[in-house]
Amino acid sequence: MSREEDTLREWLTLTRRGVWSRRRFIDAVGRLGLGAPMAVQLLTHAGVAHAQPGFVYKPTRRGGGGTLRILSWQGPTLLNGHFSNGSKDQLATRLFYEPLATWDRDGSLYPVLAAEIPSLANGGVAKDGLSVTWKLKRGVSWHDGEPFTADDVVYSWELLRNPESAAFTVGTFQTISEARKIDSHTVQLRFPKPTPAWYDAFVGDPVLPKKHFAAFMGGKSREAPANLKPVGTGPYRLLDFKPGDSVRAEANPAYHMPNRPHFDLIELKGGGDAVSAARAVLQTGEYDLAWLLQVEDEVLQRMERAGRGRVDVAHGGDVEYLMLNQANPWIEVDGERSHVSTQHPFLRDPAVSTAIAHLVDRDSIHRFIYGRAGTPTTNFLNNPPQFQSKRQGEAFDIARANALLDAAGWKRGSDGIRTKGGQRLKMLFQTSTNTIRQKVQTIFKQAAAQCGIDVELKATSATVFFSGDAANPDTNARFQADLQMYTITRGGPDPGRFMELFCSWLVASKANKYLGRNVTRWRNDEYDKTFRAAETELDPVKRAALLIKLNDLLCESHVVVPIVSRPKLTALAQKLQAPISGWTQESGRIFDWYNS
Repeated sequence: MSREEDTLREWLTLTRRGVWSRRRFIDAVGRLGLGAPMAVQLLTHAGVAHAQPGFVYKPTRRGGGGTLRILSWQGPTLLNGHFSNGSKDQLATRLFYEPLATWDRDGSLYPVLAAEIPSLANGGVAKDGLSVTWKLKRGVSWHDGEPFTADDVVYSWELLRNPESAAFTVGTFQTISEARKIDSHTVQLRFPKPTPAWYDAFVGDPVLPKKHFAAFMGGKSREAPANLKPVGTGPYRLLDFKPGDSVRAEANPAYHMPNRPHFDLIELKGGGDAVSAARAVLQTGEYDLAWLLQVEDEVLQRMERAGRGRVDVAHGGDVEYLMLNQANPWIEVDGERSHVSTQHPFLRDPAVSTAIAHLVDRDSIHRFIYGRAGTPTTNFLNNPPQFQSKRQGEAFDIARANALLDAAGWKRGSDGIRTKGGQRLKMLFQTSTNTIRQKVQTIFKQAAAQCGIDVELKATSATVFFSGDAANPDTNARFQADLQMYTITRGGPDPGRFMELFCSWLVASKANKYLGRNVTRWRNDEYDKTFRAAETELDPVKRAALLIKLNDLLCESHVVVPIVSRPKLTALAQKLQAPISGWTQESGRIFDWYNS
């Protein structure tokens, strides 16, 4: 054990015993050269009570803020984030449905439907890691006037853990062996084994009303009207929803937080592109907020000079990455392409996959496209610092890529395209329609051409690409291509559930309506074993080492090729005050948004 580890353990003990304050601990960790997010995560693992975030909500009465206009250039198609893998749907869901707690900007937990955040100090977190007890707020009602109780939390667990429900969040809820109602406003979540990430379930992911989902257990889950007409506890009530186009909502007059919400109406408009969305806030002032600004930084800086708005940069753990399909997207098995029983004809060849890793020009992508919107990285797991691997990864090197392919017997044909055993190196590279992503695609295609790889580019509307429509062949989860690229929202400072994206038991398939989180179809026994070990390791230092090992197994297998670490960029009108966290969906604390 290093001296630094000994010191951190001593400081944690002092803080758990109340000798040190949380602030003193965070400051001390900072002096070691580590960041505040790392300090907060160590405190979270240790079950130390959370301090209240620094954002101050100033309105003194409910309503009066007029209409808030949000531009979501990827229009939401569903208003229940449990049944979608698209961030656009998560954004809209939080107007209506709420979690027990959410992640604040600095990585702290912020109570929403919970009366307090569980900890070792208040008895909410069990010392053996086998349970967490949540005390729920009293006096909270659903939009139809029915009271919110422990029964809703228990039923949500039952619905979402059911494999036939095919929830995108199923992995989170299957780690819980029992959701037990202690009384009308207390729920205990029990785990079959010690679980350090006790805060996975119902943090960020909302609770659903038992009354409106009781008849839709299992395979009927998609038929629930409340997926499109939500009846939540949130600050806004649905007025109108046109999937892929618009959402209109009014203030909830019975909302459970005092003097909230500030806005009387919300109009969320979908469609267009990220550039026009940014312009509508920063230059023309037609909208108050534009979400997910994947726009060249140079363009954003020019727009900001108009003085109508500003770009908020919220750092988190999101990463833009290239995925290499491990299954064969060009043959069909049981009516399913990219079936897990198949193998990709050439992307499993280490020479090919390593060559691809050498063809990503991160420095150019950062300097000429992303700027402050993306930092070059060769690791999938980025931030907080305790989870950062020291591996360097493959540098951009066309000569090295050519040498690898030559040595592996991939010969250039008369047309310059490499072949081996009758198989041509021709790839379909798909992503969502977006200026930045199309430019990155082009940079990669040009580099690949210099190595005798023929790359065909495909861009699909984000509304379609990230939809949960199991019948649509153009979604990212169907992955009917060789390569694809996008970002998955991290969902919290702790990366445990994030690394679940590559576990073999969560392969996306027709059987689970393509909502299995493992869209690459990669299966690796060592990865699975390491993930299971990390799930139960209560020592935060040892657990961090296991999570770093997961990153290294993944990246060194070239199942993914990370490109840039991405903070959340949001365009805000100058008067709009919106505490946005890089650790959860931008609307995670929409109840606190107001005009100054």
